Parts: sequence; structure tokens; C-alpha cells
Amino acid sequence: MEKNSSPASRSFASDNNAGVHPGVLEAIARANQGHVVAYGDDDYTRSAIKKFEEHFGPDIAVFFTFNGTGANVLGLQSLTRPYHSVLCSDYAHIYVDECGAPEKHTGCKLIPLPHRDGKITLDSVREAYHGIGDQHHSQPRVISITQATEMGTVYKPEEIQALARFAHEHDMFLHVDGARIANAAVSLGQNLRQSTRDLGVDVLSFGGTKNGIMGGEAVVFFRQELSRDFLFLRKQSMQLASKMRFIAAQFEALLTGDLWRKSAEHANRMARLLEKEVSRIPRVKIVWQVDANGVFAQIPKPAIEKIKQQYFFYTWMEEESIVRWMCSFDTTEEDVRSFAEVVAKAVNA
Repeated sequence: MEKNSSPASRSFASDNNAGVHPGVLEAIARANQGHVVAYGDDDYTRSAIKKFEEHFGPDIAVFFTFNGTGANVLGLQSLTRPYHSVLCSDYAHIYVDECGAPEKHTGCKLIPLPHRDGKITLDSVREAYHGIGDQHHSQPRVISITQATEMGTVYKPEEIQALARFAHEHDMFLHVDGARIANAAVSLGQNLRQSTRDLGVDVLSFGGTKNGIMGGEAVVFFRQELSRDFLFLRKQSMQLASKMRFIAAQFEALLTGDLWRKSAEHANRMARLLEKEVSRIPRVKIVWQVDANGVFAQIPKPAIEKIKQQYFFYTWMEEESIVRWMCSFDTTEEDVRSFAEVVAKAVNA
């Protein structure tokens, strides 16, 4: 038998590390029949877009990209001019983990706001909204939030509504990086439309990779006029897939039969189980509320490397010894309990 390249069969580093859901693989195989027109002018892509309309309602515009950074950048670029600015959390993925791509491709200034448990507040947005009409200052145009947040927390509906209301009252837009929007929606007990469009979101980067698909994301505009130039922006930004059917087929599978919900519910449930198991261990402190599929814990620094000898994961805040443990659609209860045992031994050594 070939030896696994990693000590543990499943890591707790990222839901990106998980495999592909069997239902998605089957959808890809079904799409791999014969020849179809390239670049999205095919029945698979049209069928996937209809699935989005079933979930989010009519009069939307949906476009597929290769990855989340591409979706975020293009969503923001559609809303802005280079003299605009984007207000976001100082831990936002677009600010910390996209290598300056949003600023390079939009030309806009990203203005980081202090987060509270991963979230930006209406008060911080109000404070950052200034210099309006002053030619010496970049003009605030977009509020961008991540749902679920980079700290595993979830914005409450009223928090999103308040940010959307402020944005629209000030000629701005609300963009949501929804890499884990499925996990957030099920955490809130909402469907996809209730957790986005109905709350006033203008543009959504809809994540699939972290919820069981092989690769691909979608940009969803809830006002079609905002997507007027998107076809050209996507091509120019090298995010147009020639064999679009294979991305589209994955999303059709994800949005059929509530697969998106079942996978996210399972990942969230495994995170709650992991929280329960490690909370019993002395010297392990859960630092943020476990709303979605991530557990953030503060543990003794010497324990980190000991655990990493068997499981790969990320140290989120090194100086504070805070680590991130993520669960996925394929995480099992046995995985969680085995991992918790390793944590306990390392912490108590």
C-alpha cells in the first residue's frame, strides 16, 4: 500500500485541503461527454445559472471564475474606479491574503478597519467615511465584508442590513466575500437568498471550493446593471475559462438537492464537536465563538510543533499562540476525537 504523504489522513488546516465531494466528481464526469461550445455558451453553464436563480431569485447576473481572489477582485472592480476606496476589516482576505491583487487590478485604496471578533462595525465605517468630494482623498465606494469571517464568526442579519443601509444611503455598495457563505447561512438557519440578497448585499463572491467542489467560484450581482462590463473585465483579468462547462457542472451539483447545505451543516457540526472536545483540555482556550466550521484556540507554544508532527494546521496569530483548526464536509467524528487526543497529549506533555 502506498504510504500517505502526510502523517494524518485528514488535516485541520483548511477546508481547501479537503477532497472533492463524490457528487461533484460525478457531475464533472457527466459533463465530460462530447463537444460543447466553449467560454460558457453551453447548456451546462445555462443550467447552473438557472440553479443560482432558483436560490437567489430572478434578475441576477452570475459569472464563473477560477478562484476566490479572482471573484473578489472582479466583483470589486465592477463597482469602482481607481480613485475610489474599499472599506474592509484589517484581517479581511482581500487586505491580508491576496498579495495586493485588489489594489493592483482595481487601482483602489483598501482602507483597513479594526475588527471586533472578525467583524467591522457600523461605527468604524462611519468614522472612515470622510473626505467626500475632496479631490485630495480617495472616495469611499464599497464596504466589503467576509461571511463567515476570517475568525470563524458570522455577521448577524441585522449587522449586514445596517452596513447595507449605510452604503446605499451614501452612494456606496456592499460586497460580500462569501468563500464560506454556505457555512454562514446554515449557521444562521437561513437560505442563500435570505443571507445575502434580502439583507441588501449588492455583489457576492460565492464560494464553492471550500464546500466540496474541485475548483471555481462565482460572482453574483443582485443588480444586473452592475455587471455591465464584467465580460470584458473577466477576460482581461485571465479569469475566463474556455471549458466553462466543468466549472458550471460543479455548481449545478452543489446547488441541487441541498448539497451545499448538507456539506456546510456537516462541517459546522464537526467544528462544534471539535470545540467541545478541546474545551475539556486544560490550557486550551477558545478565543472566538464557533459560528461556522472553524475553531480558533490559544494553546501553549511548545504544543504547536508537537501537534504538527501528526497534523498540519496554521498558526493564526503567532505572538499570541492562537491556532486555527478547520473542519470540512468530509471530516468525521473519529477524525475530531483522534485529533483532540493528540492535542491533549501535546498540551499536557
